[in-house]
Amino acid sequence: MKVCLIAEGCYPYAVGGVSSWIHSMIRLFPNIEFKLITIVSDRSISGKFAYELPHNLTEVHEVFLQDVDWIGRHKTVRNRVHLKKKEVEALRSLIIGEEVDWMTVFHMFYRKNISINNLLMSPQFLEITKEYYSLRFSEITFSDFLWTLRSIYLPLFFALKCVPPKADIYHSVSTGYAGMIGSMALSLYPNAKLLISEHGIYTREREEEIIKAKWVQGVYKSIWIEQFRKMSKCAYYYADLVTSLFEQAHLLQIELGCPREKAIITPNGIDVKKFEGIPVKDPEDPYINVGAIIRVTPIKDVKTLINAFYYAHEKQPRLKLWIMGPEDEDPEYAADCRELVRALNAENIVFTGSIRTTDYIGKMDINILTSISEGQPLTILEGFAAKKPCIATNVGNCQGLIYGENDSFGEAGIVVSVMNISEITDAILKLANNPELARQMGINGYNRLIAKYQSVFMEDTYREIYKTLAGMSNVVFPEEPFVLHKGKSVEER
Repeated sequence: MKVCLIAEGCYPYAVGGVSSWIHSMIRLFPNIEFKLITIVSDRSISGKFAYELPHNLTEVHEVFLQDVDWIGRHKTVRNRVHLKKKEVEALRSLIIGEEVDWMTVFHMFYRKNISINNLLMSPQFLEITKEYYSLRFSEITFSDFLWTLRSIYLPLFFALKCVPPKADIYHSVSTGYAGMIGSMALSLYPNAKLLISEHGIYTREREEEIIKAKWVQGVYKSIWIEQFRKMSKCAYYYADLVTSLFEQAHLLQIELGCPREKAIITPNGIDVKKFEGIPVKDPEDPYINVGAIIRVTPIKDVKTLINAFYYAHEKQPRLKLWIMGPEDEDPEYAADCRELVRALNAENIVFTGSIRTTDYIGKMDINILTSISEGQPLTILEGFAAKKPCIATNVGNCQGLIYGENDSFGEAGIVVSVMNISEITDAILKLANNPELARQMGINGYNRLIAKYQSVFMEDTYREIYKTLAGMSNVVFPEEPFVLHKGKSVEER
């Protein structure tokens, strides 16, 4: 069996979160040949992989959403795009319509070697834009509106120019651009199947991002959001199965257009055995160690964490904060965080950079996560594996993990409001000053993990999913491990 994973903005360039999940999935199934389509912003990070690729990942295809239109650069190519009437109508449905003729859109991009520049500058695109403008947006400047539409569709068109490698199952790890490429693959390979796995709900995350963004203003926010909704509805429509991590996300998928009969819940899982025999805290260590295993990025809200810890440390000087994770994803934000520590003259805050979780988590007393957006965070489960209580913001499934969902294991930490410095400060002090409570919460989390969130459960679930989809495609699920031909690089393969 061949499975093509399609990921946006994560694997194999960054560690943690969804990227770690994808890496684990590939390694969980050594008898499946995986291919990867990875979608990133531009060529600046091409080939800069943070992982050693598993032996059964045989191809990596990079798709750049901001790139050079090589076709348009050839002088022999005319500046005209010849579209059939049906293709013009499909383009119109994409830009204006509620119901998009996606199949014609897909065929238009892979049937023709279209110059994206020429398409965006074509009379057809201009006329459709004028019609859309007159219908809904005539109060704003037309030239701004035209260039906004071009900026919206440029990355989508680059994604649609991707020609997916042949596979039996396409597994898109979000809707959005990854879901679009997975949907398009079915038009190329009708016998294939499409699986969508959402860790966070892509449409809702993009909505939140755009509403807060300074680079897009006024009515243009609604245009961007509307386009992301169309893309997600497309992915839900063409998918054979759609997974989410927890009940709230499952219901949100249905609300956003996923047919109920396609949607199932598949919780995350981790390998508990990896946490057996890990280094533990030295009995002579005088500190109360608070560990944040996170990427130093705005979505993790590290600045709120630093401020909250600063106030907690004033009342409990034995506290020590360990911020453990890479700082290269957003160097400017990371620099701001370090400057904040200096400006506060905050003591006992350590930036470690990238780490191996198992080297540090056992030495912590408290695990903490102050994100403004999450799905079902692996870092909480990893803390549970080490019997550590967790303080986490009320995002994604954090409340379900910490307080439980229809189980009697008890509280495994404290849930706090997003960006609420005083609540986070109070939670740190409560656990720091009540070590027996913290110890019991860590045990509660461990028991919940053992019962519900082990990787073996996730492995069994996805094995059944792959088997079911393969059976629908008349594909035999191999019993023996896939063996890669030796001596071939990813490019050669």
